[in-house]
Amino acid sequence: MGLIHKAKNRIRRELNLALNSRRVKRLRHEISYRKNEDSRRTVIFFNASTRLSGLSQNAGFSLVSSLAMQNAGIDVVQLVCERGMTHCVLGTDNQSLKTSPPCPECIRTSRLIFDRTSAKPLGFVRDSESDSQLADLSLDKLLSYFVADFPVGDLILPSLRWILRRHHLLDNEDARYLAREYILSALSLKKQFERIVSEVEPFAVVVFNGMFYPEATLRWVAQKRGLPVYSHEVGMLPFSAFFTDQEATAYPVRVDDKFQLSESQNRDLDEFLLKRTQGKFITAGIQFWPEMKSLDEQFWKKAEKHKAIVPVFTNVVFDTSQSHANVVFDHMFQWLDGTLEAIKKHPEVLFVIRAHPDEFRLGKESRETVAQWIESNNVEDQPNVIFIPSNKYVSSYELIQHAKFVMVYNSTVGLEASILGKPVLCAGKARYTQIPTVFFPQSKNEYVKTLGDFLNTGEIGHPEEFRLNARRVLYSQLFRASLPFDTYLEEDGVWRGYVRLKDFSLEDLTPGKSSTIQVVLNGISQHKPFIREI
Repeated sequence: MGLIHKAKNRIRRELNLALNSRRVKRLRHEISYRKNEDSRRTVIFFNASTRLSGLSQNAGFSLVSSLAMQNAGIDVVQLVCERGMTHCVLGTDNQSLKTSPPCPECIRTSRLIFDRTSAKPLGFVRDSESDSQLADLSLDKLLSYFVADFPVGDLILPSLRWILRRHHLLDNEDARYLAREYILSALSLKKQFERIVSEVEPFAVVVFNGMFYPEATLRWVAQKRGLPVYSHEVGMLPFSAFFTDQEATAYPVRVDDKFQLSESQNRDLDEFLLKRTQGKFITAGIQFWPEMKSLDEQFWKKAEKHKAIVPVFTNVVFDTSQSHANVVFDHMFQWLDGTLEAIKKHPEVLFVIRAHPDEFRLGKESRETVAQWIESNNVEDQPNVIFIPSNKYVSSYELIQHAKFVMVYNSTVGLEASILGKPVLCAGKARYTQIPTVFFPQSKNEYVKTLGDFLNTGEIGHPEEFRLNARRVLYSQLFRASLPFDTYLEEDGVWRGYVRLKDFSLEDLTPGKSSTIQVVLNGISQHKPFIREI
């Protein structure tokens, strides 16, 4: 990136910050003018893991939701990091772990966005006793470290995996250093959270996804007090958010037994699926498929030598969703090891192993990849294997169309394959396994037996119940649980996934004007499901 381009982006960022600050101050001034002084209900908002400067989508969801709460007469306390951690997650430089996070820029952004009168700053105090205890511990000991009943070692693990871009962490000084600093930062935050929660006495707490250690620490403190904690993540549609009273990264969308798709809802879902098959979709501001290629002649020459095709869809192993997926297998690579055994036993079947397109996303490149697993296990030496790396944009849907059945860990493509009428063998708990949509064995032995049966049998039946349920689940995830925030947010024109506030009014923040605001308010203040009735 040239110097001129960097300078232009810096100017755009400054303009966006000024615009966001001006618009949020106007809204807060109008809210203050109308405020109901009798309100004694308070909710705490905290999101320290999705932005440093500018406004990410999740920071935008949190900000707009907090404004809506205030507009409804509910007091909001914003917990704001002001050098509250030696290393936050997003501010950790995974190329140089000891580099300090960009606190001045982050603090400046917070002060431009948040109201100082309702903000509670979070500082850092190093616990010297814990610091001494942690100094010589191995990584395993650090990750099992407790302080009283606070499982701080286990709590920092998703953050470590995410920033180090691997599931299997190396016991080296880099990983131990970061684990120690995350633990000490979490302990400092815990003390402040306990004090603030006691002082504020909120009726609820709202955090970003609840898996990264700053928000996970507040979640733990609040739940110990018996407080409901709501978490949010990006939804499946552009500028949409997913809220839940459970763990947002698991996407536990509830699908009522009574809910069935109408004719118009079926049309909407079919239109979405058509765009997916063409690669025309954006998730969290990122377009993963710049193009969608058909299977080539070389593929079909190899396929002709086999009796069946079985696509194998993998995931990004360090993603926070994997903590929820690993219920049958310990991790995705253990599943792949078992898959390799099946590959060797069934030379008549062509296995097509597809790496997730997010494995090598710029700035989020995995350090423990399916490509590495393929190489270290000499998988491509097997004559019945084709490996499609993450930077090869071959159509997954064409693979599904010609498959005998489909193997997935917990990828959304499993849900789509079921909708397309293909049997799906799922190895990990997924956002669609809460009702019958795919074949999901509940133990390793049962999984191995089912895989063997599928490979040895002729035609595999695909229950119509699975297909219809898959449509109900996907529609619910897309159009009922993904709450649209496009009335309030738009692309900032600088960074992918970052946004700026639109010029909306207080009226737009009322339940009467917005179904999104109605769902968010009812969910947080009345503990109702975060589902739009459509």
